[in-house]
Amino acid sequence: MRIVFAGTPEPAVPSLRRFIESDRHEVVAVVTRPDAIAGRGRKVTRSPVGLLADEHGIPVLTPRRPSEPEFIEQLTALAPDCCPVVAYGALLPQELLDIPRFGWINLHFSLLPAWRGAAPVQAAIDAGDEITGASTFQIEAGLDTGPVFGVVTEKIAVTDTAGTLLARLAETGARLLETTIDGVEDSTLQAIPQSTEGVSYAPKVVAEDGHIRWDQPALAISRRIRAVTPAPGAWTEISGLRLKVGPVEMVEESLPERAIDVRKSGVFVGTATTAVRLDQVQPQGKRMMAALDWARGARLEPGAVVE
Repeated sequence: MRIVFAGTPEPAVPSLRRFIESDRHEVVAVVTRPDAIAGRGRKVTRSPVGLLADEHGIPVLTPRRPSEPEFIEQLTALAPDCCPVVAYGALLPQELLDIPRFGWINLHFSLLPAWRGAAPVQAAIDAGDEITGASTFQIEAGLDTGPVFGVVTEKIAVTDTAGTLLARLAETGARLLETTIDGVEDSTLQAIPQSTEGVSYAPKVVAEDGHIRWDQPALAISRRIRAVTPAPGAWTEISGLRLKVGPVEMVEESLPERAIDVRKSGVFVGTATTAVRLDQVQPQGKRMMAALDWARGARLEPGAVVE
């Protein structure tokens, strides 16, 4: 099939790579979000999907809005048979959905209808789900509501962050997406409507979602930190300065809420239940470091608390 692949971030790269290496599909173009300013150097940077396409000499389309007439004309001229999508990052108008004869088929990192929306992996970890997965479905006008072709499941480890879990799902999901496209082309696969039960939503995660609420139970805090790691990252404030916090360890002892206790064995913070031990932290303008090294250098005042 003639493929136009739509995707933007790193988790979409394994899927694009499989289609590039496929013997039965031709990637005639890639659609990705426009180049953006990123990194400490504030340089204009190509998306990971765009970079991979460039490496293989594949034309890259970067419309600011998919509804732009020029982009619709470009896609029509490319005459794709199917458009696989992985984390493209923009809603598609019906006029675009109607162009490929097999439509647009999306790889979504949840077991639909659970966690429709922008941040399904983060939501699954934050909610304490034990099992998640990936689904392929036919894109329609609704938000992740289309009929499902196939799923793969993945166990969520107690140490998983959104980054580690998404990396695994990106690989297993890529195989699922390729198998789905093959089945659609061969007419051996039929999409099944999603259940109306068990629907949940996962809105986009923003920086404020990473602000740790120390008045919550230790388990909820641990899940939230893992859910927002590596991006946008969990953080707290001490004496008005922001401190990024990596995954924590729950311990069987209590401290007053928000209290910091620095010992030879580590740095502990009180929550609504038991305390947690900090592992890695990152002060403003510095690298990630061991919490104990940070605490020794920070020279915290007696009675210091996190905010």
